[in-house]
Amino acid sequence: MTTPQRRIGSGFGHRSTADEVLAGIDLSGRTALVTGGYSGIGLETTRALARAGARVIVPARRRTVAQQAVGAIGGIGGGIGGVEIDELDLADPGSVRGFAERFLATGRDLHIVINNAGIMACPETRVGPGWEAQFATNHLGHYALVNRLWPAIARGGARVVAVSSGAHGITGIRWDDVHFERGYDAWQAYGQAKTANVLFAAHLDTLGRDAGVRAFSLHPGSILTPLQRHLPKSEMVAAGWIDNDGNPTDPTFKTPAQGAATQVWAATSPQLAGMGGVYCEDCDIADPAAPDGSGPGVHGHATDPAQAARLWALSADLTGVNAFVATA
Repeated sequence: MTTPQRRIGSGFGHRSTADEVLAGIDLSGRTALVTGGYSGIGLETTRALARAGARVIVPARRRTVAQQAVGAIGGIGGGIGGVEIDELDLADPGSVRGFAERFLATGRDLHIVINNAGIMACPETRVGPGWEAQFATNHLGHYALVNRLWPAIARGGARVVAVSSGAHGITGIRWDDVHFERGYDAWQAYGQAKTANVLFAAHLDTLGRDAGVRAFSLHPGSILTPLQRHLPKSEMVAAGWIDNDGNPTDPTFKTPAQGAATQVWAATSPQLAGMGGVYCEDCDIADPAAPDGSGPGVHGHATDPAQAARLWALSADLTGVNAFVATA
């Protein structure tokens, strides 16, 4: 069944926290995977899921940094539900394959997958076989990871959550130049990658719902985290995000605990039972954006089923992975 792209009145909102949306939800016996789960809103997501009883797998490019961050919440080796660290570089197809093979070898099921890791507005960078880094890390790496982990995801009837951004409104997919080989723009590349996250979740939901797997995408809100590491301070001051001393000045910005809430809600809320394939914000399904593109909501170029299917086919071609095509 297609889920309408409109608010359902969840009772939560802009200032809700991850712990608040999990109140009364017991995740004991559930296994969650959170990419980037050791920094910013990812760390808050890990913390909240572990407090609710889940065993949380945190794949990390910087394993030592991840161990230090996660160790602070008492999770390694047991603790509050238990958190495990393993190595993963989403921009490296071989690393994605290795992580997936190690996890599948454990025989465990996955019940929650949150594709949280990402980079934003970085200088032009080429990874793997020459891919643009934001498209590769934010989309292609997660696409390959989910497809390689599909047996565990399907067995667990998982919810898969793709963390997008309101920046998806910047641009759709640049079909004639997805890797920006004819001129790079950091924000256009970020916008394309965030549109890809929405389209990915929409098509995964279409492909996976018969197996009991549902997928969602979301805008977590504006939050000051290490995601802004590539932005000059002067740019953030000019945007009204911070003052010259680095203090937050935009009252609409969320705390990391508030920023984690929507992805935790999408991954666990019983209010979403039987639903999927939609874009969420502020702990609710979002309404469509205004026709002129102003205000909140999701833009039509990110919810078009034909565009979603086309991106899936392109991603399968680029990565050589597609869990939904039988191999000889």
